[in-house]
Amino acid sequence: MFHTQGALKHTCNLLAVVCSEPAESKRHNDALEEEKRRFPFPEIASSGRLEVQTLKNPSPDEFRKALDSWQPNLVYLQGKQLENEEVGSISWGGVELSSPEAVSGLFSSTMPTTVYLEVPNGEKLAKSLHSKGVSYVIYWKNSFSCYAASHFRNALLSVIQSSSCHTWDAFQLADASFRLYCLRNNCVLPDGEKVDDELGPNLFGEPPRITIDIPEIEDAGEDEESTSGSLPAIKIYDDDVNMRFLICGMASSLDARLLSPLEDGLNALLSIEMRGSKLHNRVSALPPPLQAGTFSRGVVTMRCDLSTSSSAHISLLVSGSAQTCFDDQLLENHIKSEIIDKSELIHALPNTDENKPPTSEPRRSVSVACGAAVFEVCMRVPTWASQVLRQLAPDVSYRNLVALGIASIQGLAVASFEREDAERLLFFFSRQGKNGFSNNIKISSPPSWLRPPPPSRKRPSICQEISTSAVNGRIFVKKEDNGDKELVLSNGISLPSMTHRRRIKIAALRPIPHVRHQKMLPFSRISDADVHDGGGQVKANLPAPPAKHNAGTTPASHRKSTSSSYQAKQVISLNPLPLKKHGCGRSPLHVCSEEEFLKDVMQFLILRGHNRLIPQGGLAEFPDAILNAKRLDLFNLYREVVTRGGFHVGNGINWKGQVFSKMRNHTVTNRMTGVGNTLKRHYETYLLEYELAHDDVDGECCLLCHQYAPGDWVNCGLCGEWAHFGCDRRPGLGAFKDYAKTDGLEYICPQCSVSNYKKKMNKSGNGYS
Repeated sequence: MFHTQGALKHTCNLLAVVCSEPAESKRHNDALEEEKRRFPFPEIASSGRLEVQTLKNPSPDEFRKALDSWQPNLVYLQGKQLENEEVGSISWGGVELSSPEAVSGLFSSTMPTTVYLEVPNGEKLAKSLHSKGVSYVIYWKNSFSCYAASHFRNALLSVIQSSSCHTWDAFQLADASFRLYCLRNNCVLPDGEKVDDELGPNLFGEPPRITIDIPEIEDAGEDEESTSGSLPAIKIYDDDVNMRFLICGMASSLDARLLSPLEDGLNALLSIEMRGSKLHNRVSALPPPLQAGTFSRGVVTMRCDLSTSSSAHISLLVSGSAQTCFDDQLLENHIKSEIIDKSELIHALPNTDENKPPTSEPRRSVSVACGAAVFEVCMRVPTWASQVLRQLAPDVSYRNLVALGIASIQGLAVASFEREDAERLLFFFSRQGKNGFSNNIKISSPPSWLRPPPPSRKRPSICQEISTSAVNGRIFVKKEDNGDKELVLSNGISLPSMTHRRRIKIAALRPIPHVRHQKMLPFSRISDADVHDGGGQVKANLPAPPAKHNAGTTPASHRKSTSSSYQAKQVISLNPLPLKKHGCGRSPLHVCSEEEFLKDVMQFLILRGHNRLIPQGGLAEFPDAILNAKRLDLFNLYREVVTRGGFHVGNGINWKGQVFSKMRNHTVTNRMTGVGNTLKRHYETYLLEYELAHDDVDGECCLLCHQYAPGDWVNCGLCGEWAHFGCDRRPGLGAFKDYAKTDGLEYICPQCSVSNYKKKMNKSGNGYS
């Protein structure tokens, strides 16, 4: 690999050993200078992540000394240039190094990760180096010209200097660039002979694999689903979109020899970005509406925020088991494996009527490929991939897109494209025309960028000119053409109109696009069993009981039927998610001290990979969340929630009235708004996984129907017992939503109501006696 795994800031050290041209070929060098003026050979220099040290015609001892002192990741061995513009074998100071023994003898103690042999017929040399311990060897099977070698080498080094990548991915992208420009235009050999499509650079080495360490899952006894033995793979929900690319060059037809290298190159580019990606944040999210009914018990949905190898940010909707989704490192590896193993992410669209490329060439622009000729290609890409490509195009230091000749992405110009890049890529098309295969360079009509745009392409003027007739004593005449007005001097020279007052044309202004963000709810899913019998209204069912349902304003009879329907459902456990138990030695919650509890929570978060939640000061600064000008009281927050049924009860708990009032963050003069939602977010961040991995939730049944079935649960504010709101048929209770909201009414169970009534009667009777 070109970088240390996980350390994206590390650079790649390149030791380049070149062969200088012999003195007797001075006459031929003059002819080559003319070719060099047409083909700008790029220099091998340090740039970006690439650090280069160059040696010219060294002796074997000098090479070994530089190898031991520099310890490069990549060694580049260049062959000498022959008179017919081909590349020959390695020659240092007149000494030929053409045998496998001579080349492998150059490496003794220090072994680089990758060696690039730029010599013809180098398969035997590559095998000897690979057998000696070099992990990856890039070599050529056939003869090739110096132009093809320069193009492939420049593409390979462009990838290395732009991204922290693996040798395998960098080679795949550079090879796609070689096939797109050199092999397709028959420019592998100097005389333009047609060669086999399988010829070209090759790679010795094994493709990298992403190792996923599946944690052990303890047997749950009665729960058969949690003892499945194998962790199900995650699933990424993403749609494909059409994207249009402008490629530097000329193409008479979009055939397979053109589209296939583009697909392979873009797939390799995305593999580079995702292999070095990092998971930064994840939150519970709603599942896709059409997929929610097919989810099995224990499947959760997460919205994951990641940054790619080049710091592009994407968001993915992922579903999987709780064991996977609650472990950051495991979830990150699963996402990488799911995307990279799916090698065919990008597909070229067929030439249908809808996706047919335009008959005329795209209009040239100085900002797109520096004004060079381009052609358009339409691709089908995932939505997240389109976000990555859009963010990488404006980066002036990102050269991977230039290696593939991509000059524009969906109207967004690639900022790193330089004039030398355009001249180098168009050179191969000119050689193709020179050799008689095609001649697309000659343009009989003026280029499109010299022709004025049609009237339909003109943009409406935002400012409407009012009037003016003279400036500085000179007479002007208004000239109108298709609604555009300009001032014309008497000698025929046109000038922009000078006005005293402008009026904005509202119709010419474009509205600012507004994106509606979907509200995320924790671990919710929709099932067919959660439809009201009378209203036919779909409700969100939380996977753990007791769960709230927006029942609305319903009579007592309907609440009774609803409650009876819930009682008929299958009784499920209070902790349905197959999360591995913590197995800590913490005391029971009712006798546990706050310090012991916080230490156990910190140990659990570190074990789950949530180091970002642990402050540097340790227990003295944990947690670092502040609420109402005080450090968040995690101990009382957890104790009050689990004694009321756990987090999945949702709005069945009065977070502000019952939970917040028992915390140290509460004050009598508290004026905080939205404290209930704030407590939910803090609980989900710090304590939700901890709750699922411990048996602290009190699993009490309904005090009215004595069932554990999920339903519209409410908690009595006096005795703390739970009841189904639908089981309470007392008149005048109102609707469930009046009790479920954060600042809602306080529910009093029938037993406590009778007790309060008797106390009041006793007090009133004692007062009159």
